[in-house]
Amino acid sequence: MAELRVQTQALQPAVVGGGIGDYLSLMKPRVMSLVVFTALTGLVLAPGNLHPALAVIALICIAVGAGASGALNMWFDADIDARMQRTASRPIPRGLVTADEALTFGVVLAIGSVATLGVLVNWVAAALLALTIGFYVFVYTMWLKRRTPQNIVIGGAAGAFPPMIGWAAVTGSVSLESIVLFLVIFMWTPPHFWALALYRSRDYERAGVPMLPVVAGPDETRRQIVIYTALLVPLALLPSFMGFGGPFYLLTSIVLGAVFLALALNVYRVREGRAGDRAAKQLFGFSILYLFGLFAALLVERGAGLWVA
Repeated sequence: MAELRVQTQALQPAVVGGGIGDYLSLMKPRVMSLVVFTALTGLVLAPGNLHPALAVIALICIAVGAGASGALNMWFDADIDARMQRTASRPIPRGLVTADEALTFGVVLAIGSVATLGVLVNWVAAALLALTIGFYVFVYTMWLKRRTPQNIVIGGAAGAFPPMIGWAAVTGSVSLESIVLFLVIFMWTPPHFWALALYRSRDYERAGVPMLPVVAGPDETRRQIVIYTALLVPLALLPSFMGFGGPFYLLTSIVLGAVFLALALNVYRVREGRAGDRAAKQLFGFSILYLFGLFAALLVERGAGLWVA
């Protein structure tokens, strides 16, 4: 840890403290928005009632917890971020925020979000939030990311917890439905990130991160993308068969799943040069739309049902 701190300090110039925008960047706002959206879906779908004020508090705590994870990830990975083109503009490599400031910021957000969620909503949801932060920071960031090409597969669990946290905020428990939502995101994560890793493989190689394309090669990565996508598409149909997703969700899932699988097969088929990179970029971009579309369909159906009722 001390060696990492020295390396990080050497990579950045002296700073006089970052601005508000720099600290917001530490929280990875784009990732946070998807976390909040999936948590909202779990919260809305859960049986029972939660006071609107408590629902807002729960979502804010989940957002802050996600931001804490992002800040702690940037603190620990500052040396890697400085070597990668995709991440070199983050606040720590640019010298806008020091590593110590990022660490303090992340720890305060983590403790504050978990404690607030526990005291004001319930401790089951708070425990799941604490597990999410701990898994992302200690298991994925500190352990898996630099050691194994399965980092995304196992570490993806951290990004899959938010709908389960939202569900627990309402019910105070974990149910089979919330586990299915967890599994959908868990299976979605590898093809999503491996598509990014395919056209950013030189970045990861330069930084010494053992992403699948770097360790096993792009062809094996393409094969794994197809396998995980083929498993994901039927899994995403389960909400309809379990009764918490209706006909609109079923249709949305079938259409989006067909496109996702077609793009994954295109990545497998098109392998050379810019055309291969373009195919991977298309899959990466659509994968975000795919997950958003699935959870949006669940929300729309739930909202329509409440309106009719």
